[in-house]
Amino acid sequence: MRKLFGVLLVALLVLVFAGCSKEPQPQDRFNEYINLWNKQKFDKMYDYLSNSAKKKISQEEFASRYKKIYDDLEISDLEIQFKKPKEDKQGENEKAHYSFTANMNSVAGPISFTYKANLKKEEKDNKKNWYVDWNTGFIFPQIKEGDKISLNTIKPKRGEILDRFGNSLAANGQVYEVGVVAGKLDSSVIDPLSKLLKMSLEQINKTLDASWVQEGMFVPLKKVSMEDKERVAQLVALEPVQTRKVEARVYPYGKAAAQLIGYVGPMTAEKLEKLKDKGYTANDVIGVRGLEQVFDEQLKGTTGVKISIKKADGTEELLAEKPVADGKDIKLTIDADLQATIFDEMGKEAGTAAAMNPVTGETLALVSSPSFDPNQATLGFSTDEWKALQDNKKKPLLTRFSQVFAPGSVMKPITAAVGLESGAIKPDEGVKIEGKQWQKDKSWGGYYVTRVHVGSPINLEKAFVYSDNIYFAQAALKMGKDDFSAGLKKFGFESELDYAYPLATSKIGGLANDIALADSGYGQGQIQMSIVHLLAAYTPFVNSGNMIKPVLLADDKHGQVMQEGVVSSDHAALISADLRKVVSDPSGTARAAEIKGYPLAGKTGTAEIKQKQGETGTELGWFIGYNVEKPDLMIAMMVENVQKPRGGSSIPVKKVKNIYTKWK
Repeated sequence: MRKLFGVLLVALLVLVFAGCSKEPQPQDRFNEYINLWNKQKFDKMYDYLSNSAKKKISQEEFASRYKKIYDDLEISDLEIQFKKPKEDKQGENEKAHYSFTANMNSVAGPISFTYKANLKKEEKDNKKNWYVDWNTGFIFPQIKEGDKISLNTIKPKRGEILDRFGNSLAANGQVYEVGVVAGKLDSSVIDPLSKLLKMSLEQINKTLDASWVQEGMFVPLKKVSMEDKERVAQLVALEPVQTRKVEARVYPYGKAAAQLIGYVGPMTAEKLEKLKDKGYTANDVIGVRGLEQVFDEQLKGTTGVKISIKKADGTEELLAEKPVADGKDIKLTIDADLQATIFDEMGKEAGTAAAMNPVTGETLALVSSPSFDPNQATLGFSTDEWKALQDNKKKPLLTRFSQVFAPGSVMKPITAAVGLESGAIKPDEGVKIEGKQWQKDKSWGGYYVTRVHVGSPINLEKAFVYSDNIYFAQAALKMGKDDFSAGLKKFGFESELDYAYPLATSKIGGLANDIALADSGYGQGQIQMSIVHLLAAYTPFVNSGNMIKPVLLADDKHGQVMQEGVVSSDHAALISADLRKVVSDPSGTARAAEIKGYPLAGKTGTAEIKQKQGETGTELGWFIGYNVEKPDLMIAMMVENVQKPRGGSSIPVKKVKNIYTKWK
């Protein structure tokens, strides 16, 4: 036993002494270098370089070169692999050779290579160790001394936004880039140039004084629409001014579709910080509003990138390439000519209008008025132009068709549908109503529901024809808060509309007391609707009670039933017939919309916007109409500030009639 213990002790001592006397092995040393490389600790990597390598490059140059290349090429997922050999006798010599593989992702896609590393045994600080005989091939094998890395980008063609017939609503076109020849701008010219370009003298001088500008160079100052022929002619008449055609985003329908389509603008630092992980760069243009913004990722495409090695002899060797991918076109259900017709008909009025095929759900027009020029917006508004838009009381920058408004009496067919389904409304039953004002009881204090037309008894047809507020207020009270609210939710209230353009959600609002419930029955109270939802809510009246989903994209399935049987087919037909009477009856509130040979059905509405009864507020005038025999075009319009003496809902009634007259 004592003999065995002695043998073990001797063996242990041999191992200890062997470990203490073990020299650094090249594979271990190279493995340490690889680990530092994977962590991109370039400063520490330099300590592992051989004396001959260090003579070629300083530590600062070594670290900064790696960092700059990796940053410029956006190197990520770096993985340098070195498989240590199980048996390695290279340490017995003064030199060692190992192969390693490098894998990484770059702005131009994956890069992989295999390379051979040479190590030398050298003495430093009285200690021998192994050092990497580094050369430029460690960065990329193709690089030799004197070669340079080239990074080229190819911009994608932005997808266009098209209407249902392929007409461009947002296109890739051309504009004039206006500039001057450096050193030739006379002081007598700078003032008229400043006024024509709507640039301050300071802005012009700052551009001309930029560090890159040299005498005789063309210096671009501003881009101008090719449609602005008079201004271009005046600019060219100035001696040093020159123009050249450059690619730009253009909007053929201008103001008519500005709110719907939006426009593009330069990338900002703030936006880039949020979007840099989605392939955006500082040189990209980006959708600022409208569908240009909503579908920016599909429209923008993917920038093509090519990384190559430019050799000292002038040749070029490809290192990695990501091909350019042009953006996708977005095709809409919109009829651009109808869009323009409706916008023109609205004139200078503030409001919104929309058109839809109520059978298929296809949106044919989405208009907001007043508007702005998207062509000027994408080229850049001057400070004064932008301030004028922001200060304009009619709010041309507001996208009204995406907002919700009090619907007034255009709400009544929806109330009627809910009441008919609940049994609270019996269409032939005459309701006794005396006078122009009514209140449920004295608990309402000084609050009354007011109607325009006096008559009694009032059945459903007369309530529609005369647009009787009291009839529908009483109907809502008869239904009660729960049934009324539940019925409205079937019509899409309080639900986000699944639609390509973001829309505010239509709200029922508070029904906390009888006054609120009664007012909501005829579209006042806190009821609010978007114009797209209003059109969708009328689709059951031409689809046997089924509510059709509104769509904006041509590729979306058309004729989708959003809510089946929100009202029975009999009740839908009854309401539609009554809406025809609103237009055809001599006493109908929409009598002015009657078109010979074109059986239009519709409903007027006037919504009062005020804080309390008795005070003077503003009014919204509404009209929605469709052809009962050929319901392929339904148009709704809302005009703001129609209060006396302007004419209330008669303003949109006449405008919608004009549109149908031109369009039928």
